[in-house]
Amino acid sequence: MLVLVAPGQGAQTPGFLTPWLDLPGAADRIAAWSDAIGLDLTHYGTEADAEAIRDTAVAQPLLVAAGLLSAAAINASPDIVAGHSVGEITAAAFAGVIDDEAALRLVRARGLAMADAAAVTETGMAALLGGDPEVSVPHLEKLGLTPANVNGGGQIVAAGTAEQIAALVADMPEGVRRVVPLKVAGAFHTHHMAPAVERLREAALELKIADPAVTYVSNADGGIVATGDEVVSRLVGQVANPVRWDLCMETFKKMGVTALIEVCPGGTLTGLAKRAMPGVQTLALKTPDDLDAARALITEHAGA
Repeated sequence: MLVLVAPGQGAQTPGFLTPWLDLPGAADRIAAWSDAIGLDLTHYGTEADAEAIRDTAVAQPLLVAAGLLSAAAINASPDIVAGHSVGEITAAAFAGVIDDEAALRLVRARGLAMADAAAVTETGMAALLGGDPEVSVPHLEKLGLTPANVNGGGQIVAAGTAEQIAALVADMPEGVRRVVPLKVAGAFHTHHMAPAVERLREAALELKIADPAVTYVSNADGGIVATGDEVVSRLVGQVANPVRWDLCMETFKKMGVTALIEVCPGGTLTGLAKRAMPGVQTLALKTPDDLDAARALITEHAGA
């Protein structure tokens, strides 16, 4: 049984899209999506520096475009799909809930709304290295921080104001070795993003929605979502609520997943899976050089 997953913001690196544009039709597809959303994805995926692609309004469409492009290259027929944070929009397109162009339009609206919300107050996110979630979460809440990403394997990402992040660095939970600030522009998946929810809800009204054609696992709670309307409702609310990737991986294990492929720019979710899902084969699509291995994995594991 194969699960196809899409990473969230922070996975992008300068030039990561460059080798993918050599695939037949890829450059034309990216150009068409760029025109549709008014953002030069080719430039940002090939020439822009790290600071430019850190911009929320740029990073999110770029990640969804890369995910869709790499998934099309392997012609995957997964049994299950899921996404981390903005990767849920990519997963919704994988599942046929919305089409590719609609996914790019929605993520463009999401990125702009979240960038505006992040500009209201200086906020950020930081990863806790080490520690026990049962100890760390109450400590974060005491400092006014939100455990915005609970990623499994003990990994937690905290989010809040710059002052709260600084307080966390100075007063780490017992067992935490280090607090690492992340290269994101705001406290995503917290109440700081509430202004973005209404804007995204309005954007979602324009979508043509279908029910998932494959099993869709939501990162809100690791639950399986059967209707397209509920998938989109969760996509809207997700921007201001925590990501529970740990519960997604628990669902994968309960369903008997034997292989996991992470679309471009892969690496983050496969790393988590290696720690939390021992015995499951994993593959990250980093460049087109990974396509043959991905196709072999699909042949062996999909359609269980």
